[in-house]
Amino acid sequence: MEFLIYLVLGACAGVLAGLFGVGGGIIIVPVLVYSFTLQGFAPEVMTHMAVGTSLATIAFTSLNAIRTHHRKGAVLWPVFVWMTFGILLGTVLGALTAALISGPALQKIIGVFAIVMAIQMGFELKPKASQAVPGRAGLTGVGGVIGWASAIFGIGGGSLTVPFLVWRSVPMQQAVATSSACGLPIAVAGSLSFIWTGWAKAGLPDWSLGFVYLPALVGIAATSMLFAGYGALLAHKLSQRLLKRLFALLLFCVGINFLM
Repeated sequence: MEFLIYLVLGACAGVLAGLFGVGGGIIIVPVLVYSFTLQGFAPEVMTHMAVGTSLATIAFTSLNAIRTHHRKGAVLWPVFVWMTFGILLGTVLGALTAALISGPALQKIIGVFAIVMAIQMGFELKPKASQAVPGRAGLTGVGGVIGWASAIFGIGGGSLTVPFLVWRSVPMQQAVATSSACGLPIAVAGSLSFIWTGWAKAGLPDWSLGFVYLPALVGIAATSMLFAGYGALLAHKLSQRLLKRLFALLLFCVGINFLM
């Protein structure tokens, strides 16, 4: 039953990623927190395990997206390379920062982020293109900030990278594609960092690799990659505005629940 939950969660995360172009982490982390609570995981490690496991799943699901975007020639590889230098350092620092935050406090931080994302998605707030892409040092610095925040929230960084690139006059298709590519170094560096910071932590359940819970990783990764394509097909058939507002309402409720 536990593994079945993770298979269903992976399918839902894949569909949402395909529908809205957001990483599955934005919904994987809250659901894992609820699942780990029902399984009786220790509160001290539960939220950190949800974040670490979410990052590990993104390492697998992002490969599919990168391959698809690369075939279409949409990934800006020079931008990716210079952002990745900052992402790697920022992600490690983010994991270390998360390790210093208590489980309940980390839940509240993720709750605030969920509410902010709900407002952005519900009202379709988007930055206007106003400036050019920064130089190498600027891209590395921005990558560091995005990597740091993504490691704390357990996301692939798309909700931060895409608005930044659009603001810097990158067309939306290329912004999404480049953001998908940036999700891989975030996920790899983040999951390895959470494995390291949680390696000797007391209270970890069986089948854990630091703060990564292996049964959840396998179940989510197995179905999310398959269902992402199905979500992309649905995106062309259903009302995007209605779906985004319903999803925003769900995120808002999750955020309020985490804060309370």
